[in-house]
Amino acid sequence: MEKIIVGLGNPDEKHITTRHNSGFLILDNIAKTMDLHFVYKKRLLSEIADNKKFLLVKPQTFMNNSGLAIAKILSFYKVDKEDLIVIHDDADLSFGEYKIQYQSGSAGHHGVESIIQNLGSRDFWRVRVGIGRRTAGVYDIENWVLTDFLPEELEIIKNLSYKIKEELKIN
Repeated sequence: MEKIIVGLGNPDEKHITTRHNSGFLILDNIAKTMDLHFVYKKRLLSEIADNKKFLLVKPQTFMNNSGLAIAKILSFYKVDKEDLIVIHDDADLSFGEYKIQYQSGSAGHHGVESIIQNLGSRDFWRVRVGIGRRTAGVYDIENWVLTDFLPEELEIIKNLSYKIKEELKIN
Protein backbone atom coordinates (compact mmCIF):
# COMPACT_ATOMS: atom_id res chain seq x y z
CA MET A 1 0.00 0.00 0.00
CA GLU A 2 1.56 3.30 -1.09
CA LYS A 3 -0.89 5.86 0.30
CA ILE A 4 -3.89 6.12 2.54
CA ILE A 5 -6.18 8.96 1.54
CA VAL A 6 -8.76 9.85 4.17
CA GLY A 7 -11.74 12.11 3.69
CA LEU A 8 -13.23 13.51 6.87
CA GLY A 9 -16.95 13.79 7.43
CA ASN A 10 -19.91 12.54 9.42
CA PRO A 11 -21.47 9.21 8.43
CA ASP A 12 -25.15 9.85 9.02
CA GLU A 13 -27.68 10.70 6.31
CA LYS A 14 -28.42 14.22 7.52
CA HIS A 15 -24.80 15.31 6.97
CA ILE A 16 -24.23 13.91 3.47
CA THR A 17 -24.07 17.23 1.61
CA THR A 18 -22.92 19.52 4.41
CA ARG A 19 -19.80 21.63 4.24
CA HIS A 20 -18.26 19.57 7.04
CA ASN A 21 -18.47 16.51 4.77
CA SER A 22 -16.20 18.01 2.11
CA GLY A 23 -13.68 15.21 2.63
CA PHE A 24 -16.31 12.50 2.06
CA LEU A 25 -17.67 14.33 -1.01
CA ILE A 26 -14.19 14.67 -2.56
CA LEU A 27 -13.48 10.94 -2.03
CA ASP A 28 -16.88 9.93 -3.40
CA ASN A 29 -16.16 11.87 -6.58
CA ILE A 30 -12.64 10.43 -6.91
CA ALA A 31 -13.91 6.88 -6.34
CA LYS A 32 -16.60 7.34 -8.98
CA THR A 33 -14.03 8.40 -11.61
CA MET A 34 -12.05 5.22 -10.91
CA ASP A 35 -15.04 2.87 -10.61
CA LEU A 36 -14.09 2.12 -6.98
CA HIS A 37 -16.71 1.24 -4.37
CA PHE A 38 -16.61 1.75 -0.62
CA VAL A 39 -17.07 -1.25 1.66
CA TYR A 40 -17.65 -0.95 5.40
CA LYS A 41 -14.89 -2.58 7.47
CA LYS A 42 -16.22 -2.83 11.02
CA ARG A 43 -12.89 -3.59 12.71
CA LEU A 44 -11.36 -0.52 11.03
CA LEU A 45 -14.36 1.70 11.80
CA SER A 46 -14.35 2.90 8.19
CA GLU A 47 -15.66 2.59 4.69
CA ILE A 48 -12.76 1.70 2.41
CA ALA A 49 -12.20 1.62 -1.36
CA ASP A 50 -9.01 -0.25 -2.28
CA ASN A 51 -7.22 -0.21 -5.62
CA LYS A 52 -4.09 -2.03 -4.32
CA LYS A 53 -1.85 1.04 -4.68
CA PHE A 54 -3.83 3.22 -2.27
CA LEU A 55 -6.86 3.21 -0.02
CA LEU A 56 -9.64 5.76 0.01
CA VAL A 57 -11.01 5.90 3.56
CA LYS A 58 -14.12 7.45 5.10
CA PRO A 59 -14.00 7.03 8.90
CA GLN A 60 -17.42 6.15 10.33
CA THR A 61 -16.61 7.43 13.83
CA PHE A 62 -17.99 10.94 13.27
CA MET A 63 -15.70 13.87 12.66
CA ASN A 64 -14.45 14.51 16.20
CA ASN A 65 -13.26 10.91 16.64
CA SER A 66 -11.69 10.42 13.20
CA GLY A 67 -8.29 9.70 14.72
CA LEU A 68 -9.54 6.42 16.24
CA ALA A 69 -10.24 4.93 12.83
CA ILE A 70 -7.13 6.36 11.20
CA ALA A 71 -4.82 4.94 13.89
CA LYS A 72 -6.40 1.50 13.38
CA ILE A 73 -5.97 1.70 9.60
CA LEU A 74 -2.32 2.79 9.72
CA SER A 75 -1.56 -0.01 12.15
CA PHE A 76 -3.47 -2.68 10.22
CA TYR A 77 -1.95 -1.81 6.82
CA LYS A 78 1.47 -0.94 8.32
CA VAL A 79 1.62 2.39 6.51
CA ASP A 80 3.79 5.26 7.76
CA LYS A 81 2.15 8.50 8.86
CA GLU A 82 4.08 10.28 6.12
CA ASP A 83 2.00 8.35 3.55
CA LEU A 84 -1.28 9.54 5.07
CA ILE A 85 -3.25 12.26 3.27
CA VAL A 86 -6.26 13.76 5.08
CA ILE A 87 -8.83 15.76 3.11
CA HIS A 88 -11.07 18.04 5.18
CA ASP A 89 -13.13 21.22 5.16
CA ASP A 90 -11.53 24.51 6.12
CA ALA A 91 -13.50 27.67 6.85
CA ASP A 92 -10.34 29.79 6.73
CA LEU A 93 -9.98 29.22 2.98
CA SER A 94 -12.32 30.80 0.46
CA PHE A 95 -14.90 28.46 -1.01
CA GLY A 96 -13.50 26.46 -3.92
CA GLU A 97 -9.85 26.89 -2.96
CA TYR A 98 -7.64 24.15 -1.55
CA LYS A 99 -4.22 23.94 0.00
CA ILE A 100 -1.92 20.96 0.51
CA GLN A 101 0.29 21.07 3.61
CA TYR A 102 2.56 18.77 5.58
CA GLN A 103 3.07 18.73 9.37
CA SER A 104 0.67 21.57 10.09
CA GLY A 105 -1.45 21.98 13.20
CA SER A 106 -5.19 21.52 13.44
CA ALA A 107 -6.13 25.23 13.27
CA GLY A 108 -9.07 24.34 15.52
CA HIS A 109 -10.47 21.60 13.28
CA HIS A 110 -11.69 18.91 15.70
CA GLY A 111 -11.29 16.04 13.22
CA VAL A 112 -7.66 16.96 12.61
CA GLU A 113 -7.13 17.42 16.37
CA SER A 114 -8.38 13.86 16.89
CA ILE A 115 -5.93 12.54 14.30
CA ILE A 116 -2.97 14.39 15.83
CA GLN A 117 -3.94 13.15 19.28
CA ASN A 118 -4.40 9.51 18.22
CA LEU A 119 -1.23 9.38 16.11
CA GLY A 120 0.82 11.44 18.55
CA SER A 121 2.16 13.33 15.56
CA ARG A 122 1.53 15.99 12.93
CA ASP A 123 3.65 14.08 10.39
CA PHE A 124 0.96 13.64 7.73
CA TRP A 125 -0.37 15.50 4.71
CA ARG A 126 -3.51 17.62 4.77
CA VAL A 127 -5.64 18.81 1.88
CA ARG A 128 -7.59 21.75 3.24
CA VAL A 129 -10.75 22.33 1.16
CA GLY A 130 -12.11 25.85 1.41
CA ILE A 131 -15.74 26.19 2.45
CA GLY A 132 -15.51 29.92 3.20
CA ARG A 133 -16.75 31.58 6.31
CA ARG A 134 -20.20 33.04 6.55
CA THR A 135 -19.71 36.65 7.66
CA ALA A 136 -23.31 37.83 7.62
CA GLY A 137 -26.34 36.35 9.29
CA VAL A 138 -26.74 34.25 12.40
CA TYR A 139 -24.26 31.45 11.63
CA ASP A 140 -21.48 30.66 14.03
CA ILE A 141 -18.79 28.33 12.69
CA GLU A 142 -20.33 25.18 14.20
CA ASN A 143 -23.65 25.88 12.48
CA TRP A 144 -22.02 27.07 9.24
CA VAL A 145 -20.10 23.82 8.68
CA LEU A 146 -23.34 21.86 9.12
CA THR A 147 -25.23 23.75 6.42
CA ASP A 148 -25.80 22.00 3.11
CA PHE A 149 -23.97 23.01 -0.03
CA LEU A 150 -26.15 24.54 -2.71
CA PRO A 151 -26.44 22.44 -5.93
CA GLU A 152 -24.10 24.80 -7.80
CA GLU A 153 -21.58 24.57 -4.94
CA LEU A 154 -21.67 20.76 -5.13
CA GLU A 155 -20.73 21.05 -8.81
CA ILE A 156 -17.73 23.20 -7.84
CA ILE A 157 -16.73 20.60 -5.22
CA LYS A 158 -16.99 17.89 -7.89
CA ASN A 159 -14.64 19.82 -10.20
CA LEU A 160 -12.31 20.49 -7.28
CA SER A 161 -12.17 16.72 -6.69
CA TYR A 162 -10.66 16.21 -10.15
CA LYS A 163 -7.97 18.85 -9.52
CA ILE A 164 -7.07 17.31 -6.16
CA LYS A 165 -6.98 13.80 -7.70
CA GLU A 166 -4.58 15.01 -10.36
CA GLU A 167 -2.34 16.94 -7.98
CA LEU A 168 -2.13 13.99 -5.57
CA LYS A 169 -1.39 11.68 -8.55
CA ILE A 170 -4.21 9.29 -7.63
CA ASN A 171 -4.61 6.89 -10.54
